[in-house]
This record gives sequence, structure tokens and C-alpha cells, in this order.
Amino acid sequence: MGVEGCTKFMKYLLFFLNFIFWLAGGVILGVALWLRHDQKISNLMSLEVDGAHAPTSFYICVHILIAVGTVMMVVGFLGCYGAIQESQCLLGTFFVCLVILFACEVAAGIWGYMNKDTVSKEMKNFYDSVYDMAMSDTINDPTKKSTVGQVLKVFHETLQCCGKDKTTSVISVLTSKVGFQDVCSSQWTLVDCHGKIDELFSDKIYLVGIAALVVAVIMIFEMIFSMVLCCGIRNSPVY
Repeated sequence: MGVEGCTKFMKYLLFFLNFIFWLAGGVILGVALWLRHDQKISNLMSLEVDGAHAPTSFYICVHILIAVGTVMMVVGFLGCYGAIQESQCLLGTFFVCLVILFACEVAAGIWGYMNKDTVSKEMKNFYDSVYDMAMSDTINDPTKKSTVGQVLKVFHETLQCCGKDKTTSVISVLTSKVGFQDVCSSQWTLVDCHGKIDELFSDKIYLVGIAALVVAVIMIFEMIFSMVLCCGIRNSPVY
């Protein structure tokens, strides 16, 4: 026989929450893998000009998410199995893992909030440097100038934008139309690239933050229920 009454209800409630936690880990892992292989992001991250690479801080965040999603799935399975088996050892281990995960998530959340604009800012700085090089007349090497122009065009075709802001967007489109430059996409859009970069990176980071907040709430309830169940198993007369 196992636990009875409210403790039994807590057992199945904890199992249900752990199943949700396991699914959430799978969702985070899936989203992280999608971000890692997103075609637009991959195109931008692979760019290189004069030895300078595109900033990799976004991929660092994505790799952390992959690790977190994997650990969440393992811990969620551990919690489900421990609840069904009514094992104090497994539940205690599950509680310790949750505390560590929760502390890491809080620390990551604080760091992410303080640096929420870092990724898009670094990418905009990289774009600005490429744009300035492409528009500069100081580059005498035709091969290098062509390479810089092609990198800039990848930016514009990937994001469907042209120019740093509204003014440079108009100038770039006009110079591309008359054949003076060939840096804008064939659609000649007047959308500036700074706004597109913010849309691509910052907006997705906010979605990750919302998902992390939901997971943190679930973890708090799981820690409470796992301790209550563990105490109930220890005090149960059937053991």
C-alpha cells in the first residue's frame, strides 16, 4: 500500500506538474534548436568581414537554453518516476535538482534582463561597421570592396531592409537604383535595418523570458509539493 488521503492527491498532482515540467523542457529544447538553425540568424551569424565575425552572444544564449531544456526533461522524468514510486530518495534528489535549477534560472533571468539589448546592439554595431566600409571611398582593393558589399547585401536580403535608419535607407535605395551601389535587395525596401535587427533578436529574447517565468512558477509549486509528499511518505503508517 502507499500513501492515502490528501497525500495521495498530492502525489498525482506532483506527477501532473512534473509531466508539464517535462513538456516545458521539451518545448524549450525545441525552441532553442529552432533558433540555432533559423535560416535568417544562421545567415547573419556566418558573416565575416576583414577578419571580424558577427557577434556570437546570441548563440551562447541559445546553447544555454539547449542545456537547460535537456536538464529539465531529465529532472521532470525523475520527478514523475519518484512521485509514482513514492520514493523519498528520488523525491529528495528531485527537490535538490529543482533548487539548483531555480537558482540558475533566477541568476540567468537577472543577467538576461540587464543585458536584454546586448545581442541586438552588438549586431547593429557590426552592421554599421560593414555599412560604413561599403560606403567608404578609402578601400582601394576592388576584391575587398566587393566582399564588403556582398556581406552588406546578405544583411539586406536576409532581413528585407536597407540602410541604418530612414535617411540612409533612402540614400542606399536611390544609389542602388541608379547603379552607383549594389547593396540593397532587388525589392528596394525602405525599411531600416536597425529596426529589423531589433525585431529579429530582441523580440525573441522577450518570448524566452516569458517562457522562463512560467517555468519558474511551476518549479516553485513542484518544490512545495515534493517536500509535502516526501514528508507524507515518511509519516505514513503503511511504511
